[in-house]
Amino acid sequence: MNFPFYIAKRYTVSFSKSTAINIITGIASLGIIVSAMSLFVVLSVFSGLREFSLSFANDTDPDLKMFGKTGKSLTISPEQEKQLKNTKSIALFSKVVEERVLFYFNGKEQVAYLKGVDSIYRKINPFEKKIYGGQWLNPNTSQVVVGYGITNKLSMGLFDYNNTFEVFVPKPGKGTIDNPNDAFNKAVLVPIGIYAINEDLDNKYVFSDLGLAQELLQYKPNQVTAIEFQLKAGADENLALSEIKSIFKDSVSIKTRAQLNDSLYKMLNTENIAVYLIFTLVIIVALFNLIGALIMMILDKKANLKTLFNLGAEIKHLRSIFLLQGSLITVTGGLIGLVLGIIVVILQKQFSLIMVTPTMAYPVVFDIMNILTVLLTIVILGFLASLIASSRVSKKLLQ
Repeated sequence: MNFPFYIAKRYTVSFSKSTAINIITGIASLGIIVSAMSLFVVLSVFSGLREFSLSFANDTDPDLKMFGKTGKSLTISPEQEKQLKNTKSIALFSKVVEERVLFYFNGKEQVAYLKGVDSIYRKINPFEKKIYGGQWLNPNTSQVVVGYGITNKLSMGLFDYNNTFEVFVPKPGKGTIDNPNDAFNKAVLVPIGIYAINEDLDNKYVFSDLGLAQELLQYKPNQVTAIEFQLKAGADENLALSEIKSIFKDSVSIKTRAQLNDSLYKMLNTENIAVYLIFTLVIIVALFNLIGALIMMILDKKANLKTLFNLGAEIKHLRSIFLLQGSLITVTGGLIGLVLGIIVVILQKQFSLIMVTPTMAYPVVFDIMNILTVLLTIVILGFLASLIASSRVSKKLLQ
């Protein structure tokens, strides 16, 4: 007898259908566990990145911001200011003037936004925490706080008395300009502080006193481009919106913090959906193994199923056996994977196992919604996979 052929035949015979089914079922269960764990970890990481990205907006944007419906500016009367102070939901409000202008320093030019703010602004937006160097500006002065990106582009530092930091604001009006010097309102500014938040904001704003900005734009004392609001703790946003609209009627438009950053929110939501769909596809691929394992079980137990069918069992009852078995495998694997994912997320939060930079851990957020999302996804897809596999049980198969 050919010895290799004998060995191969012996092991082929000993490798039974039950063993093959158990192996495939184990692979399917392992795939479900890994897929569930991966989905939860990725959703938690993305929630952390989302919170990290929105933290910049939360630090710099107000709860509500009011603009004029027509034109660049709006006027606020002393009576309206008094009414705002007496509302139930508004804690503070700040008047701001914001305009895109030209800045000049030592032969270099930079277009950015001049944002004039009053003394209340620092209470609504704690920019002092973002000061990279120097300090926040004093009211009724020519002092300004400049973004870190703008200072780099202009090669500008603080307390440079040899070079002047100037701002040029186009004068409003019509007609031709005979002398270019008459086309701009100009002022010499004193950089007193540099803030650093992120690349976008660091290249966007130069903060000045409200009165200086109004003077450069030839605004009246009660004329501003926007009013920023801070709500009281626990205040209803819809109530605040209705109170503001009742004071200013239909002459203003109001945006929430989410609406002020709608492009950022849309981008994050789109990325979240894309990541979820990608890892859901991984779960679907893993469930193909489950379908294969269930079909092999059906074929292996064909004789037993036929006996039960002849004894009077209905096809739907026979199908429910494999539907229940597949659902149990899916739910059990999903729960184990979810527990492992939770452990990974907690370890990352507590011990910062993975670092983005030497001083910053990869952000993760433990969110109940992520747990519910993973469980719901696993249960629905596992049920559908089990339903597809169990549908192989039919009268034709048992005949």
